[in-house]
Amino acid sequence: MGPHPAVAAIRLAVRRVLHDLLTEHHRAPAAVPHALSHEQPPPPLVLVACSGGADSMALASALAFESPKLGIRAGGVTVDHGLQPGSDLRAAEVVQRLRELGLDPVDSVAVTVGRAGGPEAAARDARYAALDTAAERHGAAAVLLGHTRDDQAETVLLGLARGSGIRSLSGMAAVSGAGGRYRRPFLELDRQTARKACMVQSLPVWDDPHNADPAYTRSRLRHEGLPALEKALGKGVVEALARTAQLSRDDADALDSWAAQAEATVRDAAGLLDCAKLYALPPAVRRRVLRRAAIAAGAPAGSLFARHIEEVDRLITGWRGQGAINLPGKVVARRQGGRLVIRQG
Repeated sequence: MGPHPAVAAIRLAVRRVLHDLLTEHHRAPAAVPHALSHEQPPPPLVLVACSGGADSMALASALAFESPKLGIRAGGVTVDHGLQPGSDLRAAEVVQRLRELGLDPVDSVAVTVGRAGGPEAAARDARYAALDTAAERHGAAAVLLGHTRDDQAETVLLGLARGSGIRSLSGMAAVSGAGGRYRRPFLELDRQTARKACMVQSLPVWDDPHNADPAYTRSRLRHEGLPALEKALGKGVVEALARTAQLSRDDADALDSWAAQAEATVRDAAGLLDCAKLYALPPAVRRRVLRRAAIAAGAPAGSLFARHIEEVDRLITGWRGQGAINLPGKVVARRQGGRLVIRQG
């Protein structure tokens, strides 16, 4: 008799997301003389980021099970955000559980959470910085994250509320980060599947009180917003939102690619942007060209919002002799004689 369907589902998801690492490793030069065989590259190391919650514990168990079959090494990392009393003890417990699953190396990293962008964003920034550092220290080929289809639906709704365009509706990518470091195997599985997989494997899980704290936007969305939507629209809302994320991502990728090609055609011999040629582009492509130009001039991508780009766009589409537009990073956009000049002021 095979494993429980929930356990089979999480294992298959992990196998799928690591397939390319496997192929890359097996493509490594194998036909070497016996004496030189010690120069064979070691099997790739994959780390699982684990909070001790159901999603990441299910992910850790699936990685532990699949890694010997895939011929990869499996390790883990837990991040202690220091936001609750006893968080260091909680992190030590998670390390113990990961070791019991057979993962090695296993790290616990304590971080200091700042305040920039609000508590949720600050915690996320600190967490990813810690995961990047751990991955580099161990030379990990990938870091697995336990985000589920439910997390994806919440991300899409948060993006919709921000009103910042199609890219914010595209949610989280299955593969992201430098060199495709971050992998999210569970984006097509619901939270209930992960919880069930933990239950049938008798894995202890920890429910983070922050996940139920109404002070956090995502928590309110999870416990009040989505249930209200499901009540009004039916149970398929989460799945539909996750599907919207994928379709939006495909569209956004296509528009980004079009903008990258268009940018070369709207610059003059001096490399300045030609306003008439910009005007002729579809708005979605033109705004992306303007965003790329602002970032290239030194505007930090994370501080550059839709409203900034709309103001610059009006220099093209609603020109009435208006003055320069100040952008983040001390970048200034101004129109001069039919050309758009974007540079640090």
